[in-house]
Amino acid sequence: MSFALKTTPQTGLEVAPQHQKLNRLIDQIEQQKQLLRAWQNAKDEIRVYSQKALMPAYRELYSTLYEQMQTLWNSLSLYDLSKSNTVVLEDKIQALVRLLQGSHLLSQKQIDEVEKMHAYYQQVEEYTQKKSKKKIKDTLNEDENEKVQADDTFDDWNSDQYQQEREQAKLKRQQDKQAQAEKLVNQSLKTVYLKIASIIHPDREPDESKKAEKTELLQRANEAYEQEDLFFLLKLQLEVEQSKTGSNKGLTSEQVQFYQQALEAQSQALQKQIQELIDSLVWSNKAKIAVQKSKGQLNIDQLYKQIDADVSAVKQQLKAEKQRLMYMGKESGLEMLLEHGVL
Repeated sequence: MSFALKTTPQTGLEVAPQHQKLNRLIDQIEQQKQLLRAWQNAKDEIRVYSQKALMPAYRELYSTLYEQMQTLWNSLSLYDLSKSNTVVLEDKIQALVRLLQGSHLLSQKQIDEVEKMHAYYQQVEEYTQKKSKKKIKDTLNEDENEKVQADDTFDDWNSDQYQQEREQAKLKRQQDKQAQAEKLVNQSLKTVYLKIASIIHPDREPDESKKAEKTELLQRANEAYEQEDLFFLLKLQLEVEQSKTGSNKGLTSEQVQFYQQALEAQSQALQKQIQELIDSLVWSNKAKIAVQKSKGQLNIDQLYKQIDADVSAVKQQLKAEKQRLMYMGKESGLEMLLEHGVL
């Protein structure tokens, strides 16, 4: 059943100004429903295409980065490096370890090696921290030491706990907003259905021709209620309210506010579904950035183009990393990388 923006289908009368925002919301929801259906229909093909195009390139890239990690690790014992170059080399190894850790693109044997490397550098870091703290305690008096500990505690809280609490508070606000929207939708569903049923119930219609029409409308309302389709019920009630008296005096301010809240809740729920579906299909950083910039307007063709662009970028990176690995395998090549700061 369509719902016109300017006039009602039944009477052709101009819609009152307070209805226009509701009509815009209805149009918005209809577009969101179409967009959601399009993404649902395309999701399997997108996943297959993405995996077929991206996975081999990423797998080869991660395998190359793993070889870099192993080559640099062996270089620590093979070559007589300066202290500063050794620090740079170990920083690079740790960066590769963090990148490779938990990757599904490596073999189990490779993952085990990465975990061993991670455990080793964790122990080194813990030892360095303990040594540094001991040195501070030995050189500072008791009051100064307490001040340093207090400052450290504050810095830790400010950089870690504070950030974590902000993220948790943001997540809770989003969850509360979504829960409120879902609650409103559930409450609105029954309210709107009962209102429609009381207006269009065929038993209250003496005209036989209109009774048949109302019987069909009630059946469709029953189906919408069973399917929890609040959107259809709201559209139906708006049309019924506007045409039941043969005039268009408009809805009361309370009704307008109720419909607006319910429609906005429906729109939020749909947008969340769309975003979750897109997020499940998009996993490269560049594609995620493109999705964010599009503000929900990214279409399916654009995503395919973004996947192709990602594949091209990964292949370019792979080519560069293989060349870097080739230089890492020789002492002269490694020294050149260190000298030019391109390790």
